[in-house]
Amino acid sequence: MMRSFVHIQKGLLLVSCFFFFCARGQSPNDVLSLPATLTIKGIIGERLDGSYQNRILAQDVDRLVDVFKPENRKETRMWQSEFWGKWFTSAVLAYRYKPSDSLAQVLAHAVHGLLVNQTSDGYIGNYDASHRLEQWDVWGRKYCMLGLLAYYDLKNDKKVLKAAARLADNLMDDLAKTDGILVTKGNYRGMAASSVLEPICLLYKRTGQKKYLDFAETIVRQWENPQGPQLIGKSKIDVAKRFSKPKEWYSWEQGHKAYEMMSCYEGLLELYRLTGKETYKNAVIATWQNIYDTEINIAGSGASTEMWFGGRPLQAFPVHHYQETCVTVTWIKLSAQLLRLTGERKYADAMEYAFYNALLGAMSKNGAQWAKYTPLTGQRLPGSEQCGMGLNCCEASGPRALFLFPAYAAMQRKDGVQLNFYLAGSYQLESPKKQKLNLIQSTDYPRRNEITIQIDVEQSEQFSVRLRIPAWSKETKVWVNDRLSTAVDEDGFLTMSRSWKKGDKIRLNLDMRGRMERIDGLPTYLALMRGPIVLSRDDRFGGPPLGSILQPILDRDGYVPLDTMAGEKSFSWMQYAVRFIPESYTEQAADPITVVLCDYASAGNEDIQHPFFQTWFPQLLDGRKE
Repeated sequence: MMRSFVHIQKGLLLVSCFFFFCARGQSPNDVLSLPATLTIKGIIGERLDGSYQNRILAQDVDRLVDVFKPENRKETRMWQSEFWGKWFTSAVLAYRYKPSDSLAQVLAHAVHGLLVNQTSDGYIGNYDASHRLEQWDVWGRKYCMLGLLAYYDLKNDKKVLKAAARLADNLMDDLAKTDGILVTKGNYRGMAASSVLEPICLLYKRTGQKKYLDFAETIVRQWENPQGPQLIGKSKIDVAKRFSKPKEWYSWEQGHKAYEMMSCYEGLLELYRLTGKETYKNAVIATWQNIYDTEINIAGSGASTEMWFGGRPLQAFPVHHYQETCVTVTWIKLSAQLLRLTGERKYADAMEYAFYNALLGAMSKNGAQWAKYTPLTGQRLPGSEQCGMGLNCCEASGPRALFLFPAYAAMQRKDGVQLNFYLAGSYQLESPKKQKLNLIQSTDYPRRNEITIQIDVEQSEQFSVRLRIPAWSKETKVWVNDRLSTAVDEDGFLTMSRSWKKGDKIRLNLDMRGRMERIDGLPTYLALMRGPIVLSRDDRFGGPPLGSILQPILDRDGYVPLDTMAGEKSFSWMQYAVRFIPESYTEQAADPITVVLCDYASAGNEDIQHPFFQTWFPQLLDGRKE
């Protein structure tokens, strides 16, 4: 067991960063690398622990394994075979977060169940032999491969790596028996099937067998065929406009499937790390920026009915099946890949919005359930069971992003360290001269705007500390050992290069004044934010009916005064009293009223009553101005 990596106290969880990436080494292409260990305190630690106990350990593993048994290989169109891999990769992350005998036994049992059901030709799946490569078959094989590779990285079990290789070989053999074209197989212009690119690249990195690199390159070449998704050639075209709308929404001709598209780009980044081909990296960066500009809403996610739809300007409207949690998870994972690769602020900003709003909002507070869709106005409802498996895709996927995010808070650079997120806890890194560097964050962020960072090194050393200054923080102050710093602002980071010694402290004050976001149109809509947190109404607070016309009162600088309300309602993490002018529908303007708002993740997040909540506030259409 790995108990030396983890120390657990009430409200304090020690995390070995080893689990967030494979132990096979950091890519030389990456600007950032992960800490050796980290601790997480506070409410995020509580959410992680809840997910560990109530979602990961609570899973009926035998039910996931049963679909692979010979007598059950009769499927022709469903996706039961994805659930093992999604849950398993989440469970490996959870185990590396908090090793325990109970979860170790569960993981070993789950792997054994897969291996004993691998066929003599290497296949692991639940599809009838006459329907292999169809519908979700390759997608399921992908998730099995990802799970096996994650377990190999955990235990260095060669038989598990061999099983993953045999599964890949079987896929290549099955393709060779047909026309050899992967993008015509399965769903969504081949994006579901060809997202197998990611584990194929990971398999090559672990085995060094060139046939896997050749297969990866073949997959990418096939993308650009007329019948393929053209993920490189169309990378500068809006993701919602790359193809015509299909006659059947869920079909092979649908080219706007959000989750599967981003999964393919995750694989393309892994191929870039192996080959260094700039075309691959540039295609991912261009597509990420387009998704951010045209699709991502203030809660950090998007997609309607699981597809890109040009949704950013439409987010105030009622949207059908908005923000699938699988989309949120994959957006966070793709952004994390680009943050690790480039170190750029915009990827960290995007991850933070998605984590604190869309992701935590989709998760029940005890971690047992995940909403499949999370509107910006409406109700949060648990996702429906899929494929007779006792859970849905989002419940299996949600913990992957939950357990991923904290490892990106403090990362190493060649010239020092970079803080991307402000999470209370401690982080063990390595200085440029290879000495142990402990970094301790003391904060209640994002409830509070103050962060204290203590730096401990045994020997004084010259290196840089880079602090991410979120794009929303317009007035930021930094002190080093109680002296106001003149740190240099470089691309959204305050960089302090000096000789650091044991006990040095940095104090950071971020500008978390309430701010107003707006969508101008007919009608205009307004929403309020504080730092990275979206604020919403919840009908449990009372006040005027949801949907009432309310105009926030701004101060002289254009910000929204927020009065913190501590401990008034147990269901919310953060809550604020805000002054609004209501529409009076009389000749005279109405007097201001106080309305209570809370963080979006808490709004409507209740397991029984499912209260209604509202994020965007419609404004009156004034005929004198239109």
